Amino acid sequence: MIAALAAATVVALAAAVLSLRRSYLLVTVEGASMLPTLRPGDRVLVRRGTAALRPGCLVVAGWPPDPARGDGDPLMVKRVAALPGDPVPATLPEIADTAVPAGRVALLGDNPAASSDSRQHGLFALADVRGVVVRHFTAAQG
Repeated sequence: MIAALAAATVVALAAAVLSLRRSYLLVTVEGASMLPTLRPGDRVLVRRGTAALRPGCLVVAGWPPDPARGDGDPLMVKRVAALPGDPVPATLPEIADTAVPAGRVALLGDNPAASSDSRQHGLFALADVRGVVVRHFTAAQG
């Protein structure tokens, strides 16, 4: 009886962990592109999906794979500057459209000098956005 209860508990915990992994993602911040908001080593909890997107929120997005970088699908943390239908931000003068087209999004780092974002790469595919940051955990200070 106790063994069956223990097994049921393990199965329930495993199911709960799986459910959380499908809904959330934990990402460690690398680089200085989001300074001063986020520092290297900070972690962010991300709710998967784009339902809660709004200008100003932080998101995690994937870069399109680039064989030259040698990475398959690195993640980046950026701030949403504009969503489909919003005016193209003034910081993106090379974008010909006056409004962000459907299926696209403008993503900017808080530290322009250290960020690779829509200023250099244009608008990102909305499908590349993995989710919205819901919690920020500061890295332990040494």
